[in-house]
Amino acid sequence: MATLDPLLSYKAKRDFSVTPEPAEGTERSGHALSFVVQKHWASSLHYDFRLELAGTLRSWAVPKGPSFDPKEKRMAVQVEDHPLSYAGFEGTIPAKQYGAGKVIVWDEGVWVPSGDPAQGLLDGNLKFELRGHKLHGRWVLVRMKGRGEPQRPWLLIKEKDSFARPAAAYSVVDELPDSVGQSAPVVAPKPLPARSTQRTALPTRLAPQLATLTDRQPLDSSQWLCEIKFDGYRLLARIDGADIKLFTRNGHDWSSKLASLHAALARSKLPSGWYDGEIVVPDERGVPDFAALQQAFESGDTQDIVLYLFDLPFLDGRDLRLLPLDARRAELKRVLESGVSDRVRISEAFEAFDGSIASVLGSACKLGLEGVIAKRRDSVYRSGRSAHWIKLKCGQRQEFVIGGYTAPRGGRHGFGSLMLGVHDPQGQLVHAGNVGTGFDDASLRAIRKALDARARDTSPFASPFTGLGRNAGKPHWVTPTLVAEVSFGEWTRDGHLRHAVFRSLRSDKPARAIVREHALESSPLTKPKGSTVTSMPALSSRLHITNPDRVIDARSGATKIDLVRYYALVGDLMMGHLKGRPVALLRAPNGVGGQLFFQKHADTDRLPGMRQLDPTLYISHPPMLEVTRKQGLLSAAQWNVVEFHTLNTGTASFEHPDRLVFDLDPGQGVPWKQVQEAAELVHAFLMQLGLVSYLKSSGGKGLHVVVPLRKVHDWDTVKGFSHAVVTHMARTIPQRFVAKSGPKNRVDKVFIDYLRNGLGASTVSAWSARARPGLGISVPVDWGELGALKGGDHWTVGTAHARMDEGNTPWKGYARSAHRLEAAMSALGYVPSYRK
Repeated sequence: MATLDPLLSYKAKRDFSVTPEPAEGTERSGHALSFVVQKHWASSLHYDFRLELAGTLRSWAVPKGPSFDPKEKRMAVQVEDHPLSYAGFEGTIPAKQYGAGKVIVWDEGVWVPSGDPAQGLLDGNLKFELRGHKLHGRWVLVRMKGRGEPQRPWLLIKEKDSFARPAAAYSVVDELPDSVGQSAPVVAPKPLPARSTQRTALPTRLAPQLATLTDRQPLDSSQWLCEIKFDGYRLLARIDGADIKLFTRNGHDWSSKLASLHAALARSKLPSGWYDGEIVVPDERGVPDFAALQQAFESGDTQDIVLYLFDLPFLDGRDLRLLPLDARRAELKRVLESGVSDRVRISEAFEAFDGSIASVLGSACKLGLEGVIAKRRDSVYRSGRSAHWIKLKCGQRQEFVIGGYTAPRGGRHGFGSLMLGVHDPQGQLVHAGNVGTGFDDASLRAIRKALDARARDTSPFASPFTGLGRNAGKPHWVTPTLVAEVSFGEWTRDGHLRHAVFRSLRSDKPARAIVREHALESSPLTKPKGSTVTSMPALSSRLHITNPDRVIDARSGATKIDLVRYYALVGDLMMGHLKGRPVALLRAPNGVGGQLFFQKHADTDRLPGMRQLDPTLYISHPPMLEVTRKQGLLSAAQWNVVEFHTLNTGTASFEHPDRLVFDLDPGQGVPWKQVQEAAELVHAFLMQLGLVSYLKSSGGKGLHVVVPLRKVHDWDTVKGFSHAVVTHMARTIPQRFVAKSGPKNRVDKVFIDYLRNGLGASTVSAWSARARPGLGISVPVDWGELGALKGGDHWTVGTAHARMDEGNTPWKGYARSAHRLEAAMSALGYVPSYRK
């Protein structure tokens, strides 16, 4: 009797001559079972949760995705089994095919069933542990009582363990939205069996796992291992028989620079694999001496350099990355137990003898070490920064880019102080303060020589700044390629260093990668009584959400915490439109159906991530506001802010506008198709005038057309020109456009609002939510997408996920498209007032 093909339903639903999905999948060897969660933009966004069992992937569609909150029972609809090869599928299923839409691998890893999984499925109560990049700990799938549904409904529930988190504090689908392939672009880990005989090719490149800075210590130290935070250079050794290469954390081959260590590894006859560690030069006490390490490279004498190994991602044809840290360290100890070389040592792990990692950190600080690295025992190895590895420092210390220096004073030579910077989310160099201590005569001479070689006439920093000191003299600018490591007491509220001390120059880290390190304060690694311990990042740093479950929009059912999470999701994209621009805030304390308050001024003491601007920039008004980092969006949302509006100028000076905004506002009786047609007409006319324009949905009824400008014209000129454009359109096509505001004037017509271009006027920012029923959002759109939009609120807070991959791409090239208006004014026949 023939065995029924378990993939029969899967194959029957698909035309494999059209869809890129795999048709077959062979059973893997080995004992470890893989799981995958695929994020699927089909007719609606959902998450496909798949568990390997008996040669196929048992599959469930989870509309809202997994939640780490045991109180949230997520609906999971069982669907047809999929082939094992489907676990690696990412791509787009074509239109008119079953499941049409984009698919990404959102998470993957190993699952460990509790008991007999086949019996658990039969009983409708399947318990298991997940060991993935994003999902961890104990979970259960519970089958609901059937009501004749063609697809059986289950519930996916997180069980209470050290990974559990309340929904109000953490949403994994919001905070980790991307493909795991995007999270680890060099080598995407695959769910291979832990002890498989299947051979795995050794990757040619491997990006290391990185630790996250935090100022809080895990309370449950039994789940963590501590290692010394070495004051050296990260190094990965790729050994493939006689082929040995030594790579920095950025992938640079230092094999020739470290010839002596390379030879020591060659003599060691270590098995093939990737070995992860740090190189240091120990002093007479055995404590790493970073200055000595630098001197070793400068002199070319690297005989004293020691490699401390602490991880083993690949070994002898096996991918170990999905094994827990304890297991990988056991393999590393086994490999090195014969005492390979005094030049290659294992980084010892320390237990917290009094139940607190503070004891280990305290001992490290007393020894003069930089700090400790704490790692979860059960963590997998994941390329990129992870909260499963945390760094706890004895003092604050990080790298900064040198953008200039001040002249020496008194008997000092070389320079007075170095002007330091870090890169903001848009890649611009922001001044972070100066450092003038920690130098000796040799370093003053050597650094000055390097500075002279990089001299330039203009500031490399993004905007003018103060703080050099009254007697500092004229700054000297340099091309920002030198990186300095600096210790300091604290950050001031305006983002500058206090009590800075120079430590060394760093040649192992590129200047473009230097950003401000933010301590992971928000994931309470220490827990209040009655809560659970976790190592995952929380929603925001030190942000307490009051009334998180209060409904702010009756139509969508969205709550306050939903809005905060939305701004956490889009914050990085939104900062590209907010950074360096004055903002006005629209508050809705009683939800979108209540009274709204428009504010351009506020006390920022209770709004972390926002700052007050210099009041002299805008005469006769209190200080205006700027959102300086994503945290400002979250603290504002906690303060019941729904909308963020921006002015048409930057925060450095209000003297000149830097854009034109045409707000297409349809009157009563105007169908959406007519609004789309109006936008196309405005776009075409602006092109005739030689102006490049960009499109975004308004989040409400209409559309916004934005023209970037060179900052050379005054406000009267820009506003007058925009009025002339609108008047021309209304006069030329009166059946479509009107130039007068007011509901009576625009019945069956579109009013092109040019009043957005006056001094002090504002327009809702891209990615801002709107305080209207449904919580529509304003989104950058390509002109080619206009015809597919269903309204100005095409996307909402609830559907924003579907647009995240596209992000700000439709506005690529915006800054380079800025024009002067003289040619356009001439083509239009508009004469500004200053010429009359």
